[in-house]
Formats: sequence, C-alpha cells, structure tokens
Amino acid sequence: MSEPVRAFEITAEALGLPPMVFKDFPEPKVGVELLQRSLARKRLAHAYLFTGHELERLEAVARALTQTLNCQKPVKANGAAVDACGTCTSCLRIEHDNHPDVHWVRPESKTRIIKVEQVRDLIQEINLKPTEAEYKVGVIVAADRLRTEAANAFLKTLEEPPAKSILLLLSTEPQRLLETIVSRCLRLSFAGEGPPPLEPAKKEWLTAFAQMAAGSQQTLLGRYLLLGGLTERLNQTKEAIEESLTARSPLHVYKEADKEVIERWEDELTAAVEAEYRRQRADLLSVLHWWLRDVWVHTLAASLSRQESGQMRSLLNFPGVAGTEAVAERLSPDQALGNLEVIEQLQGWLSTNVQESLALEVGLLKLRL
Repeated sequence: MSEPVRAFEITAEALGLPPMVFKDFPEPKVGVELLQRSLARKRLAHAYLFTGHELERLEAVARALTQTLNCQKPVKANGAAVDACGTCTSCLRIEHDNHPDVHWVRPESKTRIIKVEQVRDLIQEINLKPTEAEYKVGVIVAADRLRTEAANAFLKTLEEPPAKSILLLLSTEPQRLLETIVSRCLRLSFAGEGPPPLEPAKKEWLTAFAQMAAGSQQTLLGRYLLLGGLTERLNQTKEAIEESLTARSPLHVYKEADKEVIERWEDELTAAVEAEYRRQRADLLSVLHWWLRDVWVHTLAASLSRQESGQMRSLLNFPGVAGTEAVAERLSPDQALGNLEVIEQLQGWLSTNVQESLALEVGLLKLRL
C-alpha cells in the first residue's frame, strides 16, 4: 500500500455529525461547563465516566476535551486552557482520530465486546510517555461492553493512571458497568432528566404506532400489526446504517489492499454496523418506553381532580402524540406500570445474543394495550 491506513470506526464524521469544540455544544451544557470549570481551576479528574442518551455525542465531548488538553492555540481562562481552537494541527489530528497520543477502544468483532487484549494494549499505550502532546488520553467507547476480565484488568490503571494522562469511559447504559469501575471515575451526565429529543421521522413513527395501538383493541391481529410496524422501522434503520457506514469504509478507498487487511476491514465494518444498529434499536425502544410512561401518567391522572390531573399531565413526555389517552382509558395504573417493566425486560433480552425477532414478538405480545 502506498500510504498508511487506519481501521474503520464509528466516528462523528462517519455518522454525518459536525466536529465541535466546547463553545459549539448546544444548550443546556451543564456537563461541558463543569468540565471547563475544572480545566480553569486545573483540577481535572484522572478518570471520567460520561453518560447520556447518544453515544456519538459523548464521543464529541471526549474529543473536545482531548483537543482542549492538547490544543496549540487554546482559549484560556485564568491562564488555563478551557476550549480548543479546533483548527490547529493537534486539533485536526484528534478530530480525525490519528493523533499518536490519543487512543480509542471500541467494541470489536461480531461479539461486540471489548476484550481483555484491547484493554491491555490501551494500558501499555497510556504508560508510555507522550509522543508530541502534553496529555495521553485513553477513550473507551461503550464501556458497558467491557468483559469482566477486561474490566478487572483495567482497575489498577483506572485508579492510578500515569501522570499527564486522562481516561474517559463513555456509556449509554452505565447500569451495566461493574461498580468497581464506576467508583473509580468521576461521573458526568450529558443528558437531561427526560427523554432524548425526537427528530421528525421518529416522532412520525411514534404517532403512527400510538394510533395503531389505540385502534387495536388488544386483538392478536392488532398486536402483530404493531410488531410489524416496529420491525419495519428497525429494518429501515439498519439499512440506513449499512449504507452510511459502508460508504465511509476504507474498503472503497484502498481496493488494492492485502487480502488479510481487507478481511479485517470487512469484519470491522460488520461489527460497526451491528454495534450502531444495536444502539439505535435501544434508542427506539427507549422512545417506546417513554411513550408507555405517558400512558401510565394518563391512567394516574384519570382518578384525580381537574387541577391535580392537569398537574399530572404536565409530566407527559410527548403530549402531542395522538392515541396515548385512548390506550390509557383501557388500562389500570398497575397494567400500565407493568408495560414499563415489559419494555425494560425486552431491552435486557436484546442486550444478550437472543434472537431479535423472537424477543420482539414475545415483548409485544406481553404488552397490555
């Protein structure tokens, strides 16, 4: 090959997201402000756990922090760097994931796990002196995918990393992390207390799902129509991910690469598509979970006074979605609460290697609608 290449990864760039320094993050940005205050006071923790709804946004925060630590022309407050310029050589190399002192670890292979060998490689890299930057940075994306032996191998380094090094763990499912890992990190949330904002296409899908549920009258046919609507949406999601990530794979750039390299890229692409699909599937089911919470809120509000009912309905996540109240009228509060438990159980099943179609069918049939 005429020039070096890097492995295929799910990056903000690959997913069509613009690069961001701290000043570009949208409001509210409480987590970002906390980081900047720590930078200004030179009291940055040695290890952070970033949590939120969207993994790519957590990656953007990690990348912005890494750029700030190593920027050649940083924005300063009290003599300390609090934001990156985004345009210097160091910032650009970090943005494109090819800086020698910044190391990213992601779920690997078809099993979508982070293996102990990956963690050992990261530990070895972090313990080396920086090549050209001030800080060595290690970022573990989807840290909840750490295998137990990998997590245990990481504990000592996580508790006492070398000087001038920062470790960042990113997770949308922090409840799956070992407590021994969580306790060694300073946790920052980059999500609000409510559901993630709905883009128009997802809101349109949820409205159609709710209206279909409202008209199903709990018939078996109606339940399978709901399953079909959910499955169709998931199939469309996976097709879009495959198209987006395949178009950005190095397979299309380095067609004359060695056979072994091509095979590795193919495996990495397969794993990347599957990992991103699982994340977006979990997001869609989370939207369904928040909607079922609205159904539950309506069941509670039905037995209250007008004033109390209005206060209760102010807690709705998606007040404009038609069909929600019609579903609630058929349910008791206990039945509606049981639906939330069903979706949580379904998410748990899908985090394993259970057959997706079977899990979705069982989950949808167990719902009371």
